[in-house]
Amino acid sequence: MEKMMRFQYKPVRRQEAIVGLFVLLFPVLLPCFFASFSHASPSTFLEWSVPKPRHLRLLASALQRESSDGEPTDLWAPLADQGWRPCLGGSVNSPPLPQKSEGYLQVFLDGGLNQQRMGICDAVAVAKILNATLVIPYLEVNPVWQDSSSFMDIFDVDHFINVLKDDISIVKELPDDFSWSTREYYATAIRPTRIKRAPVHASANWYLENVLPVLQSNGIAAISPFSHRLSFNNLPSEIQKLRCKVNFKALVFVPHIRALGDALVHRLRYPPTESQPLITDDLTGTTDRNVKQMPQKFVVVHLRFDKDMAAHSACDFGGGKAEKLALAKYRQRIWGGRVLNSQFTDEELRSQGRCPLTPEEIGLLLAALGFDNSTRLYLASHKVYGGEARISTLRDQFPKMESKKSLASSEERVHIKGKASLLAAVDYYVGMHSDIFVSASPGNMHNALVGHRTFENLKTIRPNMPLLGQHFLNKNITWLEFRQAVVEGHQNRQGQLRLRKPKQSIYTYPAPDCMCQA
Repeated sequence: MEKMMRFQYKPVRRQEAIVGLFVLLFPVLLPCFFASFSHASPSTFLEWSVPKPRHLRLLASALQRESSDGEPTDLWAPLADQGWRPCLGGSVNSPPLPQKSEGYLQVFLDGGLNQQRMGICDAVAVAKILNATLVIPYLEVNPVWQDSSSFMDIFDVDHFINVLKDDISIVKELPDDFSWSTREYYATAIRPTRIKRAPVHASANWYLENVLPVLQSNGIAAISPFSHRLSFNNLPSEIQKLRCKVNFKALVFVPHIRALGDALVHRLRYPPTESQPLITDDLTGTTDRNVKQMPQKFVVVHLRFDKDMAAHSACDFGGGKAEKLALAKYRQRIWGGRVLNSQFTDEELRSQGRCPLTPEEIGLLLAALGFDNSTRLYLASHKVYGGEARISTLRDQFPKMESKKSLASSEERVHIKGKASLLAAVDYYVGMHSDIFVSASPGNMHNALVGHRTFENLKTIRPNMPLLGQHFLNKNITWLEFRQAVVEGHQNRQGQLRLRKPKQSIYTYPAPDCMCQA
């Protein structure tokens, strides 16, 4: 039984939000106070300096919003029926699996959780193409997050095998005869069973011509690296549907991830009041009070604003020369300076929509769309570059913002602490159960959830990055002008179904390959 917890939430008044703004403006109003740090090293300066709001005029207007103003009536309305349904076919009419497999297929997947998720779907498809037995994919340790979580730590492996049992053969581990085929084995020398140069977005024919002979000769083939190694075009319809079946049906998180996710969703839907603090003695968070309380709606904000993203974008985030130097050094160390964006100015990058939205900017977007300061937000993120000082502008705009840490005790989070993939899995789960999802920048989490929520016909706001970038560059724009431009620029970016175009990902645009018109 989990340790009894008591969460006490206190209402945040408008005056407190204004005080928060004053704290943010303090370094701007009294720069001499910080003059003593001007000769410090970049690392020391960054430790002491507070990221300054970049859009003070808009932020001041946003902070004056009152919850009594009321939100637009259609803001929380679910998506209307768009005339498309999930259409994955089934195994009823599929031919039975061949009695003999061509051999064992191993894949080694790098990247974060959602890149690995897409790689797993591709691995199943390649195994089907080759009539191979798939070994549960090996997840490489991410060099940035240093998470060694395995497939079985994240996904329900028995469910995965059972859902796909009529499509391909899957084994949890290799038999003794092939136990030598490990990551360490392939790291020490060139091996005839390793496929090292699989092209990005390779065709089905490439696998039949290059991997099938290795399988037939050795009984096993190991593909490393494997991320983004299968084309989205010119594949049989049944292969495309199989990829979606894996993504949307077979890949289910392990029970403790689902339990924690359900608890977070429940606490977002049924927040405690000051007079009735929430007391839970299990992960469901259920109390008698919940039976009478109306469920509340909430928005999940995926804030991809870690140091990697900030550095790779080559954008200016208002941290001054010290921040620019620190990010440039990091960029040089990680990518050797080979970043395409670094050849453009900040103005050019922003006008083209290439800069990730900061916490301040994602807050201004939501405020302009009509979300007031009573809106419940769930912040889905791992590490935010700049920490709480950077997040504070978003929190000032939306004081009812929550996260894994604020909603769950340390005891509840013990199994996911320090494990980026498991933390991301919880965020993904909550994101799929929210009324609205919005991401501050394109990326694998954004793409994965946009596709999954499209498949389920759920509302998802896709920020118009070029439009926002251009308006954020205009320091003379009024709140009324900004709000009107944002509302008009996002009318058709709130979950309306978009058909996949050639070369686009089936995991982001599942129609028409995996969906049928009613």
